[in-house]
Amino acid sequence: MSSFHLDRARLRQQFGRAAKTYEDHDALQRATEELLFDRLDYYEHTPEQVLDIGAGTGRGTALLKERYPKAEVIALDLALPMLREAKKHSGWLKPLRRVCGEATALPFPDHSMDIVHSNLCFQWVDQLDAVFAEACRVLKPGGMLAFTSFGPDTLKELRAAWAAVDEEGSHVGRFLDMHDVGDAMINAGLREPVLQVTAMTMTYSTPRKLLDDLRGLGATHADAERGRHLVGKSRYQAMLDAYEAMRVDGRIPSTWEVVAAHAWGPPPGQSRRLPGGGEVASFSVSSLRGSRRH
Repeated sequence: MSSFHLDRARLRQQFGRAAKTYEDHDALQRATEELLFDRLDYYEHTPEQVLDIGAGTGRGTALLKERYPKAEVIALDLALPMLREAKKHSGWLKPLRRVCGEATALPFPDHSMDIVHSNLCFQWVDQLDAVFAEACRVLKPGGMLAFTSFGPDTLKELRAAWAAVDEEGSHVGRFLDMHDVGDAMINAGLREPVLQVTAMTMTYSTPRKLLDDLRGLGATHADAERGRHLVGKSRYQAMLDAYEAMRVDGRIPSTWEVVAAHAWGPPPGQSRRLPGGGEVASFSVSSLRGSRRH
């Protein structure tokens, strides 16, 4: 699907280093969480199992536990230091189960989750087909997937500032278009996907403040084919100067194109595509027992 590949080891390292500072810089994550919770209103049942993929420090996972106090709520993240930080959101009355793992290989049984939730995680995975195939696999029939991700216009000002001083270098991560995301959801077998794009603009006093936020979140450039050479102080300053020219009403703008989506787990027996090719269909043991002829 994508023409670029992410350095997973670098991602794990970046987010691990950012665990202590993450919640000092997560204003955008808090805003997109509200978009997700609006979508959860469509789920009309009482869930027993809720999975939060890319849970980070677990603040959003704790909100899920407050919303669904009777459910087992699981925080899954690639970076172990993030999950260690999540312990502070896990009270003894409302404990969170914390699991270190990847979205492309969920360590859970088939049809075990009522809700799969993910806030601003999937843009850090370059195998969306595998992500949605795994979500489809672990969802119960009629279970709900709800997530947010970033679209290609995200950080367009920063990208333009870098392009003004280095046309060939890769300095800002790339993100998939909503239509590619929707196609991947359908190919995985998810039912009735609904996607919406919202442009959010955050403003800063200086370009360096934006870069500080990105570092504090661990959300820095992680393409495997990014430039390995040192940028140099003069070119870096030239980029900052180019960004300064984009001030609006005295503030530095930063655009974030947020894709918010939800879909439903398929009914029993609906085939799903496997990441490596081919299809598989699954049935419950009880349904197979009743299918024998006498």
